[in-house]
Amino acid sequence: MPRIYLGGPGNAVDILGYQRFLFACASDPRFTASHILNEIGAITRLSFLDRLVYRFILIPATRKILLKQKEMWAWTTTRPYWGRGRIDPFNPVKVAILNVGVGDTIGNSDMEPLWNLRPRVDHKMAFHWDGLNTDLTEVVLSSAIGDQATPQSLPLKPLKQLETWAMDLKPPRFADLFPVNQELAATGAPIFQEHCARCHSFDGKETGQVLSLTDDLWRTGIAANLSGPMYTDPHRARMWTAEAAQSYNAYADKYPWHFQHFRATGGYVNVPLDALWIRAPYLHNGSVPYLEELLELPERRTKLFYRGYDVYDPQRMGFVSEGAEAERVGTRYDTSEPGNSPQGHLWGTTLTTEEKRALLEYLKTL
Repeated sequence: MPRIYLGGPGNAVDILGYQRFLFACASDPRFTASHILNEIGAITRLSFLDRLVYRFILIPATRKILLKQKEMWAWTTTRPYWGRGRIDPFNPVKVAILNVGVGDTIGNSDMEPLWNLRPRVDHKMAFHWDGLNTDLTEVVLSSAIGDQATPQSLPLKPLKQLETWAMDLKPPRFADLFPVNQELAATGAPIFQEHCARCHSFDGKETGQVLSLTDDLWRTGIAANLSGPMYTDPHRARMWTAEAAQSYNAYADKYPWHFQHFRATGGYVNVPLDALWIRAPYLHNGSVPYLEELLELPERRTKLFYRGYDVYDPQRMGFVSEGAEAERVGTRYDTSEPGNSPQGHLWGTTLTTEEKRALLEYLKTL
């Protein structure tokens, strides 16, 4: 039975696809007042005055605005498709709001959940995949601006209410849907503490902090013995520049609310793993479909799969990403495309098969 979890990452949502559908409608020669009014008339009756408004104002204005938006968003056609459950959250801001060029940058990344924000704030954790802001209120306000609110129309009070509500929003539990082997999970707990807690436990020393793509942590353990690429795909980290951060911090200078915590980090945040089971696909760009694959070396991870199917596999811990139905409803994800690499996160790859099984079982309890 389908379930909706408030604050979840929206694995099946295809924002860019919907936007391109609207652009295609506006580009169609049938997008005329006469044609659209005929279609409206088939389902409802408009007054004479409403028909005049639709014919001479609303329909022409809608088409004009959509075609202008299509031109503004043309840069997205030169980059890999976002697909279901993904978005480029800040290149659109650079183009539409800050007048900062996108260059050849790619910001495609997974949507993030809103769960357990209070401990994130209490532990002074950074927000967004690259930690580009450390102030939750600024993150909420800028999210509304990114969705085309203007400084004049920004609904400050409702946004503060939304922020307050989200602070204590709890994630769904794996055990409410699927069984957990508690004995095996108990065996995995110390493995998590030894190999993962430093960066992913709420009280971990590095949790919520940015790990630079050149940090020595990347070269610990197995990473020190490997040749070739070791780092997580760098495109998202490089997308948000110092120029963009400076422009956004100056964006609201004339208003009673201000931005001052935007920054460029050049890395990614070590995120807590609460409700990790339902946050598939994994890594910031959603390039690893199943959690069990994240404990394998990158060359063993799936190279081509389909995102957006909402059937969950509790054994591999991820949404079913192959097969006819996943292909029919999902979005094709090719890890060879720029910004889609499954490289990086080598921690846990040297564990034995038994240790991996125990660790995965413990991760179901978070």
